[in-house]
Amino acid sequence: MTALQQDDAGLRAWLGARAALWQQIAERIGRLGRGRRHTVDDVNQAVQGYRALAHDLSMARRVLPDSRITRYLEASYRQAHILLTRPAHRLLGDLVQILRDDVPAITRDLRGQILAVVTLFVASALAGAWLISTYPELASIFLPEDAINNVESGKLWTEHMLSVVPSAWLSIRIFTNNIVVACFAAIFGVIFGLGTFYFMVTNGLMVGALFAFTAHHGLGLRLFEFTAAHGPVELTTICLAGAVGVSLGESLVRPALETRRASFQAAVVRGAKYILMCTLLLAVCGFIEGYVSPDPTFPLWSRLVIGWAWWLIAMTFVTGRCWRARPAAAP
Repeated sequence: MTALQQDDAGLRAWLGARAALWQQIAERIGRLGRGRRHTVDDVNQAVQGYRALAHDLSMARRVLPDSRITRYLEASYRQAHILLTRPAHRLLGDLVQILRDDVPAITRDLRGQILAVVTLFVASALAGAWLISTYPELASIFLPEDAINNVESGKLWTEHMLSVVPSAWLSIRIFTNNIVVACFAAIFGVIFGLGTFYFMVTNGLMVGALFAFTAHHGLGLRLFEFTAAHGPVELTTICLAGAVGVSLGESLVRPALETRRASFQAAVVRGAKYILMCTLLLAVCGFIEGYVSPDPTFPLWSRLVIGWAWWLIAMTFVTGRCWRARPAAAP
């Protein structure tokens, strides 16, 4: 047997002996990344495995460049490196970072989608208002029967809401409903954007029809008074969630990355951060709608002040203007 054959035999034996160890290290690192309750021994073993992968990877690159084994070791080493060097998770710090850095950047990236969704929603609302103003008998297409009966009898369904349920329970119920609506506006975008288009059109038609039908029976001002405090931010947030849905559909129709899968995954991560921001905005809207909107002691001027002041504050968060300019990093 020549020296070259001996080297090949020794290399195969080394690879066979180390393959089981690599699998154990990968499983150990995977367990460390999935859970939170780990002992010091678990972490020390992961570090030792990380060092073993680094040693074996350097040898594999020298003797087996561009091989499947080398690529496997590179992937395992990269996963271990990311896990062991990532910073500790801090809930409040991560939330502040998302609102301060990620949300304004996402808003800039989605400005085209936001403009398109807002235009679609406003056009649908105007169409619904024109349709019901011209043909009031078609109100049953957009409005539930109870709401129609209340309006025709000269009263809004929003009256005496506080006498039925307390404000705290009402706020929670409204907040939950708003979150469901926002999530649907975003999730329906996976149908290549068509689901979000349908959702925004139907909701715009419903809003326009609602105001037109109440105005036809002399209750338009009272409905406007009820929605003045929470409506601006609530409707704006639904449109922002719709923009996320459009971006999901666009990532499937026109992927911006190498593959459609990678483009969709990036859009999902970006959209999840934006929906988190929408959730916080809708939480405040739910509080206002539960405590301010149904309370007759609040005059119209106070509702307008609350509604548009909260809208301006919300927009400073969406655009990032509420945060101080961060100092530029030193070169």
